[in-house]
Amino acid sequence: MNEAIAPFGTAEYLAAHEAKGLLRFLTCGSVDDGKSTLIGRLLYDTKLLFEDQLATLASDSRKHGTAGGDLDFALLVDGLAAEREQGITIDVAYRFFATERRKFIVADTPGHEQYTRNMATGASNSDVAVILVDARKGILTQTRRHSFIVSLLGLKDVVLAVNKIDLMDYSQSVFDRIVADYRAFAAEFGFRTLVPIPISARHGDNVIARSANTPWYDGPSLLDHLDTLDVESGADTRPFRLPVQWVNRPDLNFRGFSGTVASGTVRVGEPVVVAGSGATSRVAAIVTADGELAEAGAGEAITLTLEDEIDASRGDVIAAAGARPEVSDQFAAHLIWMHEEPLLPGRPYLMKIGTRTVGMSVTEIKHRIDVNSFQKLAAKTLSLNDVAVVNVATHDPVALDPFAAIPQTGAFIVIDRMSNQTVGAGMVDFGLRRATNVHWQALDVSKASRAELKLQKPVMLWFTGLSGAGKSTIANLVEKRLTALGKHTYLLDGDNVRHGLNKDLGFTDVDRVENIRRVAEVSRLMVDAGLIVLVSFISPFRAERQMARELVEEGEFVEIFVDTPLEVAEERDVKGLYQRARAGLIRNFTGIDSPYEPPLHAEITIAGGALAAEAAAERILDYLLKKGYLG
Repeated sequence: MNEAIAPFGTAEYLAAHEAKGLLRFLTCGSVDDGKSTLIGRLLYDTKLLFEDQLATLASDSRKHGTAGGDLDFALLVDGLAAEREQGITIDVAYRFFATERRKFIVADTPGHEQYTRNMATGASNSDVAVILVDARKGILTQTRRHSFIVSLLGLKDVVLAVNKIDLMDYSQSVFDRIVADYRAFAAEFGFRTLVPIPISARHGDNVIARSANTPWYDGPSLLDHLDTLDVESGADTRPFRLPVQWVNRPDLNFRGFSGTVASGTVRVGEPVVVAGSGATSRVAAIVTADGELAEAGAGEAITLTLEDEIDASRGDVIAAAGARPEVSDQFAAHLIWMHEEPLLPGRPYLMKIGTRTVGMSVTEIKHRIDVNSFQKLAAKTLSLNDVAVVNVATHDPVALDPFAAIPQTGAFIVIDRMSNQTVGAGMVDFGLRRATNVHWQALDVSKASRAELKLQKPVMLWFTGLSGAGKSTIANLVEKRLTALGKHTYLLDGDNVRHGLNKDLGFTDVDRVENIRRVAEVSRLMVDAGLIVLVSFISPFRAERQMARELVEEGEFVEIFVDTPLEVAEERDVKGLYQRARAGLIRNFTGIDSPYEPPLHAEITIAGGALAAEAAAERILDYLLKKGYLG
């Protein structure tokens, strides 16, 4: 048994260890500033490495190390083969260690610009940021970027670790210059504490204990500072919020709302409200796996039972009755874009906020923020690692708080609808008040009654394919046949719409998304009028076609893919568009320098290069007849 725990016994030691407070911190900064080395040094000097780990470290240092004959502590953290080969950190690596005072979880985050999204992930789960700066290089672009993201994500306590001070002969003037430069650009971030420390992660100077090599420095070592730093989050003093994760109904006699308390405290007998509906009740009991509680606070997993039978489900937020969160379908936010594919305003995405997932789109990019100068720049799209202020619209109202007030219910992620990848992270600034002023007007004449008068089932026939595929020709023939049958139709053609409704739009990806959004909304109104609406647009992106599908009820959208090979479409180039695009006279032309994403599950696929237009029209009419659209 370890001598350190023998006098108390294993059970007593584990109990004391469990009672220690926990501090989460991340190391960040530019590439090769020594983040992984610093964490490795902390693990080594706190004697939390086993003999086999030390032996492996010694072996790996000889094979992959960059510290000469010394142990390369970065290899304790850089576990991926690609990281070791390149000498960089790619993924976020989490490590655990402890002192006599508290436990630590440290996140080693990447320094390369293309992995900034990983850094933001690490910051979102941390209490303190240790920002490293190479003493030889000073403040770099990535230092500024990471500091800005740290402030954006609400971290208030920062350590400025000026690393590799040994390579600058432990110069006080170098240290003072870097600290002055950092304080100058970070002044507006509003950090609660900013503690600069000169360190050498490789040699251990000022990491665990004060170093004799920096007699001019009279501050704490890094570990001493982290050990004593007061980082109370204040989550218990904020208004009560419980995002409902699931409705607990084991039998007919019990119905509770389960989740983790995001902020505040709740007590038995207190009034609460379901944010979305406004329904109120009082807490009857607070149930946990270990029994019932009189009160519960932030971070505790509980099940609430209420005195009244009120409606709430997964995604709802139960809140203090006197401090209800805002419920809105539009809000302003800061957004960090984390994907190689750019953000396009108007494109449909998914948003996860708390336990709620809802459709959303960015309606406007107010401005992009230059991380070097912090200037506000105009932008039509967002690229990887861009930070911007945006307006967001959601398909349904959501309960939210400003991130600055309650981070737990003010943070959200953006998810790509097609790949299910996380592509962005956002922080709510405030709800847009105009969202509460617009409501659906109840109408006495319904879509069903309009369709019944026309003896047909309303539907959106969405023709998609390359330019020159034959979409408009086939759609025109279908409409003529439908009209001959006495059906009520309307044909929306891409070229015709651009003469009026969409004449202000160009052909960039952003404009194409907005083009389809507008057409889809108009088509939805026509379906609501009981019409069979034929939509003939290239509509190159799956996400926008999916958005159009979701605007109407199931069965009211039929995707018709006119699958004409590019070479056949070019041969039919009666307008000379492909020829001009090949010559560089037309930019962003689908199939040439702008992509086309073919449907994956179209209801009807027409072999445009092989099937005659008349035969294609007959096939579509047969489909509509069999499915009951023609009455």
